[in-house]
Amino acid sequence: MFGIVGKARWLYAASALAIASACSGCGVASPAHPPGVVNAVGAENEYANVIHQIGGRYVDVTAIMNNPNTDPHSFEASPRDARDVGLAQIVVQNGLGYDSFMTRLEQATPSTQRTVIQAGRVLHLPSEVKNPHVFYMPGAMDKVAERIAQTLEKIQPRHRAYFARRLAAFQASLVPWQRTLAKIHRQFPGAPVAVTEPVADYMLQGAGLDVKTPWSFQAAVMNSTDPSPEAAAQVRALLQHRKVKVFVYNQQAVDSTTESLLALARKSGVPVVGVYETMPAGHTYQSWMQAEASAVFEALKTGRSSLTM
Repeated sequence: MFGIVGKARWLYAASALAIASACSGCGVASPAHPPGVVNAVGAENEYANVIHQIGGRYVDVTAIMNNPNTDPHSFEASPRDARDVGLAQIVVQNGLGYDSFMTRLEQATPSTQRTVIQAGRVLHLPSEVKNPHVFYMPGAMDKVAERIAQTLEKIQPRHRAYFARRLAAFQASLVPWQRTLAKIHRQFPGAPVAVTEPVADYMLQGAGLDVKTPWSFQAAVMNSTDPSPEAAAQVRALLQHRKVKVFVYNQQAVDSTTESLLALARKSGVPVVGVYETMPAGHTYQSWMQAEASAVFEALKTGRSSLTM
């Protein structure tokens, strides 16, 4: 439930600022990785996973945020996170206000040897974009992976062919997800769906589905504020009168509003699909996306709720 504005952003900023103060003047420690291995950090574990898939044996990757059982709003960066970022030669983060704590960590541990890749910038998105969850955007991670490969090639030019092969394999492995989205588009064109917040909106829209939840409601939930009574009433009406085919919610951030809507969806016979904001254990980025797209397809096809993990 990371928002571009709202309580969570300021909690993150305050936490990172405290670390920045504690680490002021720390500089960069001596490299803690074997010779010939690139030290890398992914702000979220999905980005760390992609770094590993591209870099293979030539990268040592750490994920700062990697627990899918934790509400992202409760995340606080630690001094160890600052150390990992300080040692990193490559940092990959979402950007767009989603993980601004990373910028604080980078400022606290300056390094001329570090390249920072922000997905939002790679995709040429404006900083004020409403929905920062670009890792759900079809085609987005292809471009981020390309930038990772290019950066690794600059650091380790001897292994250019190795990185190129792994990049090609990664991009090919996204095809099943793309086919599932195309199948949804083909079999359920324009099917109406409701969501609690815009975590998976890019994927749903990429599958040709029509997200009916008012943006004001999605933004309020994303930013941990109370939706307006009017917006809440609209969402309840979508479920109560079965005006949507599926109800999608963020399994990592369930509050009283979400619980109420889940109960109403089940009572009304609207199938429910839970999605995650941080990659669950046991998955690669592509298997995670494929699992959630398949869950949406099954819910549309059978009319039954489908848990993704």
